[in-house]
Parts: sequence; C-alpha cells; structure tokens
Amino acid sequence: MTVNETQRAPSRPALLTFLGGVGTVTGSKFLVESDHARVLVDCGLFQGLADLRRRNWRKLPCDGGDIEAVVVTHAHLDHCGYLPRLVRHGFRGRIVTTEFSARLMEIVLRDSAKLQMEAARHANAHGWSKHHPAQPLYDDSDVDRTLKLLDPVPTGATADIATGTTVTLHSAGHILGSAWARLTLEDGHTLAVSGDLGRPGHPLLRPPEPFSGADVLLMESTYGNRRHEEDAGRAHFASVLTRTLARGGTVVIPAFALDRTEVVLHELAELRRTGRLPAGVPVYVDSPMALAALDVYRDAVLTRAPELRDEVTAAGTAALSPEPFLAARSVQESIDIGEAGGPAVIVSASGMATGGRVLHHLRRLLPDPRNAVVVVGFAAQGTRARDLVDGARALKMFGEYVPVRAQVADVPHFSAHADAGQIIDWLRGAAPPHLTYLVHGEPDAAAALRDRIDHSLGWTAIVPRSGEHVLVR
Repeated sequence: MTVNETQRAPSRPALLTFLGGVGTVTGSKFLVESDHARVLVDCGLFQGLADLRRRNWRKLPCDGGDIEAVVVTHAHLDHCGYLPRLVRHGFRGRIVTTEFSARLMEIVLRDSAKLQMEAARHANAHGWSKHHPAQPLYDDSDVDRTLKLLDPVPTGATADIATGTTVTLHSAGHILGSAWARLTLEDGHTLAVSGDLGRPGHPLLRPPEPFSGADVLLMESTYGNRRHEEDAGRAHFASVLTRTLARGGTVVIPAFALDRTEVVLHELAELRRTGRLPAGVPVYVDSPMALAALDVYRDAVLTRAPELRDEVTAAGTAALSPEPFLAARSVQESIDIGEAGGPAVIVSASGMATGGRVLHHLRRLLPDPRNAVVVVGFAAQGTRARDLVDGARALKMFGEYVPVRAQVADVPHFSAHADAGQIIDWLRGAAPPHLTYLVHGEPDAAAALRDRIDHSLGWTAIVPRSGEHVLVR
C-alpha cells in the first residue's frame, strides 16, 4: 500500500462508552474515542445513593492525560463536578463550554472542593471513615488547575476541539449558559448530546434551540415519565405559601444554587407584586453559592444576554428580587434567620437537601406543623428531598432523626427540565437519528421515554447499560 493510499484510508467508527448518567440522573460522562482523538462529553459527579457516590472514587478506563478535550453542556455538579478529579489524574486538555457556564462552573467547583475538604476533616476528627486518614475527592489546588483549562466558545459557532473533531454548542434553555452539543467526528459521523434540556415555559430563559439532527443522539430522560402541570403547580405553590404564612409559619424552600434559586425568586417577586406574598414577610436567600450565581444572572440581565427572555431583560434585576429580599452570606447571618422567627420564606441550598445550610433550617422547622417545606424540583433517589416527597416521618441529619410534622409540598413545575411531551416536541421535525440512547434518568423514566419515542416518532431508542460500548455510525 502506498503512502497516499494510507492517507486516504477511511477512519474507523468512533467508540462511545457510557461512563455515567445511565440508570441515574447523576454522574453524566460519555467518552468518545476515534482513531486520533479521545473526547469526554460532560464530566459529572455521582450523587444520592451511597453506591452511586462510591463510583466517584473509581478510576476511568483511560488516563486523564489521554483525553484531548472535555465538552461540558452546563455548570450543574452532576455534569461538571468530576473535572477537578480528572485534572488530578493528569488531564491537561481543553474544557470547552459556553461563557456563562464557565463563570458558573468556577462557583460550583470551588464550593464542591470546600465541601469535599470539610467532609474529610470532619471524618478524621470524628473517626467515622474507614479510610485513615480520609481524603477529599479533590481540593482547592485541583480546582485552580481546572479553571485554567476552561475555554469558552460562542453558541452557534463551530470549534475544533480535538484531532478531526469539531463541536457546535446550541442553547438548551435549562440554566444560564446551558447548551446541547453536536459533535462532528473524524469519520464524518455526528453525535448530539442533549445535556439537560430546558422546558419551553422557563420564566427566565428562551426555549431550547431546535434539534437539528445527528447520526446518534444521547437524550436526557429525567422527566421521561412525567408531565409538568404549569398552572396547577404555580397555584399550588402560592396556596402553600399563603396558608403557611397565615398560620404564622415559615416556608423553607430547598433550591439548587444555579437557576432554581433565580426561578423561585422570580415567582416570589410576582407573588409580592400581586399581594399574595405580604410586604411585611421577609424573603431570605441563605446560600453563598446561590448568591454568587445570582450575581452572574444579574450580569446576564444587565448585558441583555440573548438567551434571556425579552420581558426579563426589560424588567431588569427587579425580575429576580422580591423585596424585601435579604441575603445571608455569613454563618452568623444564617443563624440570625432562625432567631428572627416566622412568618418568613427561606430559600436555601442544597436543592436535594444533601448538605448545605438548608439542613440547619430543616432541623429547626420540620418538627413544627405550622411550617412547610416546598420541594421545587427533581429529587433523586437516596436524597433527603426525595425522602420528604415520599412521605418520610423522620429525617436523619447531623447524626440524629428529626420528626417531620411540617407540611411537605412537591411542586415539580419549577424544574428546569423538559417533561416527556416537551422532549417529543423538541425532537419532532428533525431527521431521525440512526440510534437514540436515553441517558440521565432513573430506569422507569428512561423506559417510559423509550416507549414514547417509539410510539410517537417511530425512532429506535435504547436505554444503555453503565459501562457499555457502542459504535457511532
């Protein structure tokens, strides 16, 4: 065979490996290996059940130094939180994402490292870890090295990310900066990854850019077996709020620091405007991470970011501020909220009540039936928020069980994920992929969406197994 014939030899199909985000809504990691490139799409932490969290300590099937680039669809921890661990294991390539995702990722990763280090110190001080000494998954120095690798690219522009491989990011309408990705591989085949797809009714963000087709699609399935009842959910939220405040109680809202806090504040601002939230009732935001993210959202409003709705940019930062809105940045300010008493509204992280300041508020407020807890998004298996939604009579926090006598309201319409019907609408109109793999969903949700895609669109959809290898062609 001549040199020219060797150069013209066609590339082999790329190999896709499902390293996370399969059978669960956390830990999204998808490895794409072609003849001359190795790219990871999303690099998230596993959360929730202990068996899932232990997977964060497993080594990947390749060295971090062998990965040329990572594409991150958005800044939620379950999509970017493993990056510093990857860097600790030798990754030195590009981390390709959008500008706002890069800004939010710094907030998320620094907070995650802080929690990792605090957990290790606590375990060593109290001897509850089987490891001696206990070590964090990563630390501040790993995050510092990770942030130097961030390489923001504009949405809609095609960027070279690895040998023979390009990516185009399209707005996904999930959180600020979120994108769905379309990769063109060196053999010419295309792979689309939905990331987390937003819902068309998001109060702050424009709907996702339409799906434009690909040979293979990785489609999230978080709400693959559900439908958001927007109007009913909004009415239920307002009703729980007004009835709780009327009886002198406090409403605590566990909310994700990214986007969910902003959406909740937007809703509270509307309730304040219409009088459903009395002017004398304070609204507290007790999460340094959420407050830092809120500053990024405010910058997006002030610069009229194109992914924001016109009415949001027209309203300015007032769209995110139900005055009087009180920020608790320090630990003492957080403690002062409890001493102030009710009625009040407290928005605090984490959204699934797996950690953070919201636990202190829950421990104080759950035993009193005058109070209410409003779960405003998806709660994964193995989290305290899921236990509350499922009717737990007691919740374990800080080594003890706390009785649950407060009202618990599940209001999933606040979720930033598209529901099953909205996913079908997003897919409809595009040329059918050769194969669609349903990821980032619990088993029942993924199976339900698989059947719905089959019946509604006639596409071949598959629920893959963790660790499975498939060809992209």
